[in-house]
Amino acid sequence: MRHKGSEFLQENKKAQDWARLLAAYRNPSVYRSSWEIAVTLVLYVGLWIAAWAVLDYSKLLAVLISCVNALILLRLFCIQHDCGHGTLFKNKPVNDWIGRVLGVLTLTPYDVWKRSHAVHHGASGNLCKRGIGDIDTLTLAEYQALSLGCKIQYRLYRHPITLFVIGPAYLFFVKNRLPFGLMSNMRFWVSAMVTNIALAACIAVIVYFGGLAPILFIFIPTTLLAAMIGVWLFYVQHQFEHTYWETDPNWNLHEAALDGSSHYVLPRILQWATANIGIHHVHHLSSRIPFYRLSEVLRDHPSLADMNILTVSTSLKKANLHLWDETNKRLVSFSKVSSKP
Repeated sequence: MRHKGSEFLQENKKAQDWARLLAAYRNPSVYRSSWEIAVTLVLYVGLWIAAWAVLDYSKLLAVLISCVNALILLRLFCIQHDCGHGTLFKNKPVNDWIGRVLGVLTLTPYDVWKRSHAVHHGASGNLCKRGIGDIDTLTLAEYQALSLGCKIQYRLYRHPITLFVIGPAYLFFVKNRLPFGLMSNMRFWVSAMVTNIALAACIAVIVYFGGLAPILFIFIPTTLLAAMIGVWLFYVQHQFEHTYWETDPNWNLHEAALDGSSHYVLPRILQWATANIGIHHVHHLSSRIPFYRLSEVLRDHPSLADMNILTVSTSLKKANLHLWDETNKRLVSFSKVSSKP
């Protein structure tokens, strides 16, 4: 993984300078935004229909089509994510209502998620503000000070099966049903409950016309695989070796965005399916840029394209980094811990 490209060093731009420069890319196109949403929805519904059509003949084929559709559902979530940042349309209510409708398909109460994600953007990389919208990360010193039981608990939490299988299932099927962390605000209760009611109505219609088979062989595989890929993306976008963690008052919003977010270089089809979310350092620097303009930023500013690069192969190799070494400013694996767990 390359941390900072030579061109970036030559330009000598600070993170704040980049943030100001990128403001020029914030203007959305109503036609492009509408097209991206429409195409994705048509593909999602079309693949649902195709999977249902073959269900009586081959459950395996239905599951395979559903796995493909998981990528489309992931793209819908990424579009919902952009709605939460108000990027796709200049009219805020339009962004919000499209996001709320998509939230039913993605099993994600839009207003609840929008709030927790805003906290993530406002505190990413801040060791003093961990806990909302992020994956729990302990420092090396914090881990070494834990009791044996707590060390085992943290290791189990950071295990790949927990993070990328159990965690996504719990997050989307269970946790998203209640506004955890925001329980005192009626607005977030309404968001969660209305999403739940709409979701329950959709499931009831599916069961009425098709029984449990479409739920077991289409709905669950599509949603679970999309959730697993989505959690993996969120993980690698901030959990790489030379990411950014600081304590107050040394923490800086723009430096955390630029240095603490990866540029995940994906094959073209996956880049489309993830709505360019892999260009995460640019997104964090200027979250109001529509997803379809992020590649335009890299084209115009190659130095940003050369920063914090992760490929699929390197991201798999770096997935075992679980502790922040404050002395050496890097994430390390459990094998680097001198004391026994």
